[in-house]
Amino acid sequence: MKELIKHFSEVSIKDIPTVGGKNASLGEMYRALLSKGVAVPEGFAVTAEAYWLFLNENNFVPQLTELLSKLDTTTFNNLSEIGLQVRSLILSGHFPEILKENIIEAYSKLQLAVGSEKTFAVRSSATAEDLPNASFAGQQETYLNVKGPENLIKACQRCYASLFTDRAIKYRLDNGFDHMKVALSIGVQAMIRSDIASSGVMFTMDPDSGFENVVLVSGAWGLGENVVQGSVNTDEFLVFKPLLEKVSQPIIARKLGSKIKTMVYSSVHANEILKPEEAIVNLDTTAEKRDQYVLSDKEVVQLAKWACIIQQHYKCHMDIEWAKDGEDGKMYIVQARPETVHSNKKQNLFKQYTLLEKGKTLCSGAGLGNKIVSGKARILSSPSEISKLNKGDILVTERTDPDWDPVLKKVAAIITDQGGRTSHAAIVARELGASAVVGTGDGTKNIADGQQITVSTANGNMGVVYDGVLKWDEKVIDISNVPKIKTKAMLILAHPDEAFGFSLLPNDGVGLMRMEFIISNTIGIHPMALKHFDKVKDLVAKEKIEATTRLYKSKEAYFIQTLAEATAKMAAAFYPKDVIVRMSDFKSNEYANLIGGKQFEPSEENPMIGFRGASRYYHPLYKDAFEMECKAMKMVRDEMGLTNVKLMIPFCRTISEAEKVIEVMRACGLKRHENGLELYVMIEIPSNALLAEEFAKHFDGFSIGSNDLTQLTLGADRDSELLSEIFNPFDPAVMQLIEMTLKKAQKTKTHTGLCGQAPSDYPEYAQFLVKNGINSISFNPDALIKGIENIAVAEGE
Repeated sequence: MKELIKHFSEVSIKDIPTVGGKNASLGEMYRALLSKGVAVPEGFAVTAEAYWLFLNENNFVPQLTELLSKLDTTTFNNLSEIGLQVRSLILSGHFPEILKENIIEAYSKLQLAVGSEKTFAVRSSATAEDLPNASFAGQQETYLNVKGPENLIKACQRCYASLFTDRAIKYRLDNGFDHMKVALSIGVQAMIRSDIASSGVMFTMDPDSGFENVVLVSGAWGLGENVVQGSVNTDEFLVFKPLLEKVSQPIIARKLGSKIKTMVYSSVHANEILKPEEAIVNLDTTAEKRDQYVLSDKEVVQLAKWACIIQQHYKCHMDIEWAKDGEDGKMYIVQARPETVHSNKKQNLFKQYTLLEKGKTLCSGAGLGNKIVSGKARILSSPSEISKLNKGDILVTERTDPDWDPVLKKVAAIITDQGGRTSHAAIVARELGASAVVGTGDGTKNIADGQQITVSTANGNMGVVYDGVLKWDEKVIDISNVPKIKTKAMLILAHPDEAFGFSLLPNDGVGLMRMEFIISNTIGIHPMALKHFDKVKDLVAKEKIEATTRLYKSKEAYFIQTLAEATAKMAAAFYPKDVIVRMSDFKSNEYANLIGGKQFEPSEENPMIGFRGASRYYHPLYKDAFEMECKAMKMVRDEMGLTNVKLMIPFCRTISEAEKVIEVMRACGLKRHENGLELYVMIEIPSNALLAEEFAKHFDGFSIGSNDLTQLTLGADRDSELLSEIFNPFDPAVMQLIEMTLKKAQKTKTHTGLCGQAPSDYPEYAQFLVKNGINSISFNPDALIKGIENIAVAEGE
């Protein structure tokens, strides 16, 4: 007789036909990775051979074949009836004595190894003998918190019956599997008491964009089922892999989830086998715990290191489940499987979507799919309502689980109240290439059944649902035949959430990252209102500031860390290429619109040429805020190790102003050329071009801002329709100032770049810049390929 039991130490990934994918993966990690420090709970597998022994001893194969042949495979109207009959048949069977003895013997040894007080998880691990790579994730049952030999045998028999859950029967038929060629192995594993701690999922890449240099760790309080099913909005952490072992802070981004539910065992010492849904209970998470991250930074980094070890071992990207034991305080890996959505995808075509009009916002959440779709909303409470859904409809529901899989193949987009980026709905949306907005909180309440809606997930990780069918633009960017050029082609970016996706385009880094977009979109509060919170007079603003900053040790810390992490995400996306961060360049009227801003801003007749850029940085009205910006940049470069960040000063009118700003930066620990720091200045005022050689003594690079330079050279408001004929980037005076800057920069060996649309729109403009020796040109993502082509032609000439 073949082996009926295998301890995890005897199992490897080659044993999928014998123990199924789940057990083979656990065994592989237990056997190969314990020595590398990865903790995997002890356990054993009851092999597929044992399943066949059980069926054959009860003569079930012909009975099962006959029952399943009665299934209506057109409408599936009798699926639940046939499924129930099949499961009842298996549960009525006699459990072979030899198998019972083998399981109890292995259980006794395991109990001896882990301690008699431990309870156990009994997991199903399906296998298709002729198709070892088939995935049956989520189709069968798991029994938790099992104690005692009798309960263990009962749980094993129920696992066998769960090979014929309604969803598993339907899944096999949809995927062309013969029911009688799929076997079931069982994994028996020491329970990790994550019910009194936390658990979650991590990916060895960004699962949305396919960006490979990060580990995404997500988690919630209690058992992991809430995370996998998407019943809660999770905490999320992004860890930068290239610097993981080298820096003090490799976490480049974090997001606090609401974590409204905590799943725990319904009784700690189970004396009977409960149905999976009875063995657990979902409690409301306390307000205090909702405001806490489920992991310390140290634990996040430890998990990320393990994820890299697992990825290295399997030689592919992985989807990994982790759990923290509330009794011993240690972390464990409880499952790992290959990531399938991005691993085999090679992208040559990028689609960029832009919303051309805004409707009423109905709800928002984590966005997946990077596209815009519209359609009819269908609010469903369970998969049994599939008949209400037509192909191309948009599904709106509380959350999804594997029972929903047949439904999801019909939809254009998925909107859920609950769940995060690692939830079932998010994973399935990626696999199907559908859009999803998950964790909206109130989607099912704010959207009416049958309502026409537009779903936009085109702006990074944020998804928004609008009322009505809105207009949008789609651009296809083909990167398959991009010409090679000597001039650097860089990007102009504002939103860090878009960085991972755009980093996959052919580029030489980021020539302009606008800091003020992070301040307005992510932080939302005037920095001086944070620094001098005690002086804020607006009581409504005070209340908002208190609520927004409640998780940070100070209001200043909120600004510094939020700005640092948003910048770090952008810098990590393009590392080690240059990312040139322009320090804040709001005008006074724009700053006044931030929460608490009016009190700290002067009233100006002409803000465009008023208190902006460098003039703010050393002035008492803003200097404290600029110092906070500097501290954030120091954190990015020194603690996170992202020294590819270069800093740029905008709207610097005079040499004296340059000296004052550089002195403030130096006092904040940002000393030019220390730790490789380079400082750039914008060339956007005629004085910058005229005195370029003097500015070059203080800065390492020039970035020509052609719009402001045109405006200030011609004295023409760039936003005025009346002056649109005068506002001309080809005006000889403007061209002369640019040529002058480039010539002086060559003389002083100062790096030069230009940010703007003109070089992609007009080949002759690119030709002019290349002929005058510009080092780099920065484009918006949709103009990048056309820009590169224009540069290639110019270089050829």
